[in-house]
Amino acid sequence: MRREICDSLKGQLDTLPSKAGCYLYKDAEGKVIYVGKAINLRNRVRSYFHDRAQHDRRIEKLVQNICDIEWIVVGSELEALILEMNLIKKHRPHYNVRLKDDKRYPYIKVHWADPFPTVTVTRQLEQDGSRYYGPYTSVWAVHQTLDLVRHIFPYLTCDRVISGKDERACLYYDIKLCSAPCIGKVDQTGYRQMIDDLCEFLDGRTEIVVTRLQNAMEKRRRNCNSSELPRCATRSGRSRQWWRSRRSSRASTWTRTCWRWRARTATRACRCSSSGEES
Repeated sequence: MRREICDSLKGQLDTLPSKAGCYLYKDAEGKVIYVGKAINLRNRVRSYFHDRAQHDRRIEKLVQNICDIEWIVVGSELEALILEMNLIKKHRPHYNVRLKDDKRYPYIKVHWADPFPTVTVTRQLEQDGSRYYGPYTSVWAVHQTLDLVRHIFPYLTCDRVISGKDERACLYYDIKLCSAPCIGKVDQTGYRQMIDDLCEFLDGRTEIVVTRLQNAMEKRRRNCNSSELPRCATRSGRSRQWWRSRRSSRASTWTRTCWRWRARTATRACRCSSSGEES
């Protein structure tokens, strides 16, 4: 270890746990000057003070100013990653270069200030009246989540001016991925209610949303006719496909229940209509 470190700092280095977590370096005034994460806190933190360690000038200057070390143990590397980001946003450490400008991890952005809100992925937070959900650690996972959610909440993705009087909707309406307010299939109040349900869904407050979806699907089941059979079958197939892809993941209980119910209801609707048509 480096000879110039004080005895109190050596004592802290000797008591570091060999677990995942975040570490905070503080200067003589007790101010946080650097935040980092590690799968093994003991190995990572001690590596800064090895005599043979090859560091750039920034890290060398950092090590010279370290007077105290604080660490937080977490359960996994993913938790450490998210905690590191939150700590950097909170303390704004001088020696941290990344994550201080909110540009590294993606957010789901709901453009709530617009008359007909759209949903996008962004890396910047702005005070523009929008709603933000995140941060997330994987852009791919964000887009996959939105692709799945869009089957339940078919939000807009185009940039056309919505008047409700267009002659024809876009292709997304034909494949059931847009509610088509452009041609008046849904009014502004109904569309914003759907987006609000989407926001509640992303927040994890799903009881009201699931109840509303159950009532709507039950009503549709009663009114389902032979012309809607292909659509019912398609939605049921999507539900089963989604569920198979998520069986091995750590999906929460309410998500599993929602999608199981959705698949069962769509299947029963098709059976009900088929039996009615045969009779």
